[in-house]
Amino acid sequence: MHVPEELWYTKEHEWVRFEGGGRARMGITDHAQHELGDITYVDLPGVGKQVTQGAELMVIESVKAASDVYAPVSGTVGEVNTALADAPELINKDPYGGGWLCVLSGVDEGEKARLLSAAEYRALLERQ
Repeated sequence: MHVPEELWYTKEHEWVRFEGGGRARMGITDHAQHELGDITYVDLPGVGKQVTQGAELMVIESVKAASDVYAPVSGTVGEVNTALADAPELINKDPYGGGWLCVLSGVDEGEKARLLSAAEYRALLERQ
């Protein structure tokens, strides 16, 4: 499984990239998309939705199951990946690039303390 070094991870298999200025882009990991199988629908959150770290943010549906996606950090949804409406399979093809889910604004980077580094996330995968 591909685990980019520059990202932060949750135990629930979300990733987050801190972009500065209180913005953080997030999605699901390569492991998560692999476990879900072919993704068929993404119920993206509304712009302006406020979330706290660990709260349910959206649902992703695949041929296997529907899965909740949780906010890796607290913030307000500032942008969503509208391309997923017509091409949810982008998550399967490129989970860390074109398959990103949303951008949260008003993010406190201090919440990194509750996230996993790439090395910690790889260790978690090895234990599963």
